Amino acid sequence: MKDYYYFLGISHDASEEDIKKSYRKLSLKYHPDKNDNDDFFADRFREIQEAYETLNNRDKRKTYDQNLENYQKSFRYNIPPSIKTFTANKIHAKKGEEIIINWQTQNADVVKVLPFGLEKAYGERIFKITEFKEGRFQILLHATNSLLHKTVVQGITITEVFENDGEKFRDKAEDLFKSQPRTASNPSGQPRIFRIITAVVLLLLAIYFLIKSFS
Repeated sequence: MKDYYYFLGISHDASEEDIKKSYRKLSLKYHPDKNDNDDFFADRFREIQEAYETLNNRDKRKTYDQNLENYQKSFRYNIPPSIKTFTANKIHAKKGEEIIINWQTQNADVVKVLPFGLEKAYGERIFKITEFKEGRFQILLHATNSLLHKTVVQGITITEVFENDGEKFRDKAEDLFKSQPRTASNPSGQPRIFRIITAVVLLLLAIYFLIKSFS
């Protein structure tokens, strides 16, 4: 059973205002029109709409809460969750190549496959990798027994395959000039090439002043 509270990122005792506020924020973030109609964002947007339509209606929310409680109680709370299988049809792939993953869990009432989101206790997903991070794409399966407050995690790492050395060099070169996420150490999100150049210049200056001090 889908956890609509998780979809909206709110607690189970959230107020109507909290529900509306979260929906407005997430619908703007995941709207397909703002994300080149990407399938991942389209799926998340549909989940958010589905959750909002249920939780924003008092009668629907009351019925949903009762069903969710009964669903969670149907699990054997004294048995921890487990992952029976979690496989991919390939662990080496090129950008845009189709990947198929399969999973099966036990004694878990909340199952997530990241970066995709909530899923059923067992299933299959077909997707294409459009972006690797440092030559890797990681998929994580989280199986949780919420009554027991226990979670097990298993991962699959897909490594990038290039057509030839030229493509690999071009991909790495593009990564050097690509803007990076803003962090405390890189507040402006400068590309890696600028940070490398800065480090080299500082090193050369340090060597220069070191030599000068001994001359």
